[in-house]
Amino acid sequence: MYNVDLSKANEWLQVINMLPSLVYLHLVDCRLHHITPLLDYHNFSSLKSLDLSWNRNLNSSVPKWVFNLPNLVSLDLSFCNFTGPFPDGPVNVTSLTTFKACRNSFNCRLPKWLFDLNNLEHIDLYGSGIEGAIQSKSGNITKLKYLDLSFNNLNSTIPNWLYGCKDLESLSLGRNRLEGTVSSLISNLSSIISIDLSSNMLSGKLPNVIGKLGKLEYLFLSRNLFEGDVSELFNVRSNFLSVGLRNTSSLSTLGLGYNKLTGALPESVGQLSMLEFFFIDNNRLEGVVTESHFSKLTQLQLFSASRNNLTLKVSKNWIPPFQATDIVIGGWNIGPLFPMWLRTQKRIMNVDISDGGIQGEVPTWFWNLSSQIRFLNLSHNQFVGEVPIIATPSWTDEHEGPWTIYLGSNNFSGPLPLISTIVTELDLSNNSFSKGLSNFLCETKNGSYKLEILNLGGNDLSEEIPDCWMNWPKLTVLILRDNNLIGSLPRSMEVLSNLRSLDLRRNRLNGPFPSSLENCTKLHKIDLAENEFIGKIPSWLGMRFPTLIALILRSNKFDGELPQELCHLKDLQILDLANNTFVGIIPRCIGNLSSMVKEKKELEDDEDLNYSYYIGVLIESAMVTTKGNMYQYDTILALFTSMDMSSNNLSGDIPISITRLAGLRSFNLSKNNLTGRIPNDIGDMKVLESVDLLENQLYGQIPQSFSSLTTLSYLNLSDNNLSGMIPLSTQLQSFISTSFQGNKLCGLPLLVNCSSDDNIPNHEYEVDESDKDEVDWFYISMAIGFALSFWGVCGSLLFKRSWRHAYFRFLDCSWKMLLAKLPIC
Repeated sequence: MYNVDLSKANEWLQVINMLPSLVYLHLVDCRLHHITPLLDYHNFSSLKSLDLSWNRNLNSSVPKWVFNLPNLVSLDLSFCNFTGPFPDGPVNVTSLTTFKACRNSFNCRLPKWLFDLNNLEHIDLYGSGIEGAIQSKSGNITKLKYLDLSFNNLNSTIPNWLYGCKDLESLSLGRNRLEGTVSSLISNLSSIISIDLSSNMLSGKLPNVIGKLGKLEYLFLSRNLFEGDVSELFNVRSNFLSVGLRNTSSLSTLGLGYNKLTGALPESVGQLSMLEFFFIDNNRLEGVVTESHFSKLTQLQLFSASRNNLTLKVSKNWIPPFQATDIVIGGWNIGPLFPMWLRTQKRIMNVDISDGGIQGEVPTWFWNLSSQIRFLNLSHNQFVGEVPIIATPSWTDEHEGPWTIYLGSNNFSGPLPLISTIVTELDLSNNSFSKGLSNFLCETKNGSYKLEILNLGGNDLSEEIPDCWMNWPKLTVLILRDNNLIGSLPRSMEVLSNLRSLDLRRNRLNGPFPSSLENCTKLHKIDLAENEFIGKIPSWLGMRFPTLIALILRSNKFDGELPQELCHLKDLQILDLANNTFVGIIPRCIGNLSSMVKEKKELEDDEDLNYSYYIGVLIESAMVTTKGNMYQYDTILALFTSMDMSSNNLSGDIPISITRLAGLRSFNLSKNNLTGRIPNDIGDMKVLESVDLLENQLYGQIPQSFSSLTTLSYLNLSDNNLSGMIPLSTQLQSFISTSFQGNKLCGLPLLVNCSSDDNIPNHEYEVDESDKDEVDWFYISMAIGFALSFWGVCGSLLFKRSWRHAYFRFLDCSWKMLLAKLPIC
């Protein structure tokens, strides 16, 4: 049965078990939600085929009886959300030839009995949470033809027994964590048609004996650590016979991208007459590529070789022998002339000739051709002139991915071009486009725009931002940085509920913090730096953005106290409030920023914040000031944490709770009016790389715990009221003396030694704040008492004549009596 609703048939298994001599049981996508254990399953003993696939709510482990059906030949448990582990042996499925259990959640090791099933021909455990090692030994599993263990968490080497499976036709081990090398024994796989070892950690040289695999059609080794000269893989002679890849006449797909391969691309590539898909991007290849490299590639559809140091040298009138859909050669030296041979490609859909040293205007015929191109990347060249209206696509299919245009980092000028509503990603950044945004944003067409990424940063755009964002409801990334935009943010931006990244840095925008952002609750980054915004930070900012990672408000005119609600930003990793006029104390709850509490050592799958459909094209970035300089973080942004409140008017002490932020890497409170002591437990912030407390009024000693900050590479404590000895540690003594100047400190790296009693800190009699206050009041009381007594006496003498005369008569009499008692010499 297929697609029959059995969700309410709780006794389905017991009922079926009453059928004698059952041979085939197929219950595909029948909404089954439970398989009960069977004590008596004798009626299933004749079962040859059991298919329970696509029952996605089973949510249990596979019952042991399933693996004790001696006549079972085919078992399909795919897409059932089964959990592990597999039943322990012994099992009794000795007749099994096909075992499919892909897309489950076993989260366990491969069962030991699996590779002892001698009749197995087909194993498919794709994406099922299998972990650990592939067994180094197996039984006599010589009949295996198909093995798919891809998209799991396997972390061993490739076992040698696998190379002995001479009937193996398809081997898929991609997307694991396999290590080690690929053995030359791979040449024993004489029947192999498809090999996928991509996205692992395999290393060493590629075995050139792969060329002996005469039936090989699909070879995908991308995203590993393979190295060596790529020509050795193609041109190899052994016993006077050529065994290189050039002889694999049936090869249609070759993936070598994202490795460490070196050398020049051999001309023998051009002999692979059946090659359709060729990936060799992101390696270390160099040299010249000519027409000979493509001489017999008549079937070539996709050629991806970007990010290599290659130069394309073909004649001006070259007509390629292929009609490709994808030409991806970004980073090649192609220019200075525009590649005219692209005009011959009638089926082209994806073009990347970025960073190619191409100059001049883009030919008109190419702009017309662009109406059929889904992915167009002309960025990082030297193109000039205006960009015409980007034509409406000649055909559309919303289900076939995005429509992407990247023209950034050229010298295009004039007004912004109008685009089709179908475009999903547009990058016109770092050009010389001028005038305003009104025509571009407000020119209405039928239906709303599907644009998700809009990057107009680094141009000469001016005027106010128009109030017509209701036409762009799908925007997730908006970058308008480095322009000359003025005014406040319009109210219609509140419709951008899908917005995740907003960058308005370095314009002349003004007004209070934009209330139109209050509805943009999915924001990961807000960068309003270097504008003219004024007023207080609204309290709702800390409540409306639960996934905010970066809040950058530096170099504006914000004022007032910092709201306590900032402490609710649990995902915040970059907080930059520098160069404003904030007053008051640092919120005591600052230690509640939970994303700064624990060090992150590696990225999770979704933490690179890659917004583009094309991996790596647009990754979230942030400009961060740390270690006295400004840096841009992108690929590792999710691993970095920073807090910068420098150059404000903050007062009070540094909250002790800040030492709970053990994952904080950069910490800058310089140029404020902070008082008190540096928290004693600052040493608990183990990953601090930069600390800047310059120009405050901090006093007391440098905490001894500073010596445990082994990752510290930048420190500035100068121009405070600190005193005593600088703690001894490899880190602290390695800083220059200016890091401590303007204090009353002694010890290296300063030239002031601590040998005298005045300079040696006395920890025994060090007082805390309350003790210090009591001592101060004691001396103040003494001074007041003395003044009152003095003026009580002297004031009376000055203003009371009778008292004054009586006082001086008393002094005169006392003087005479003293003289009378002295001996006369």
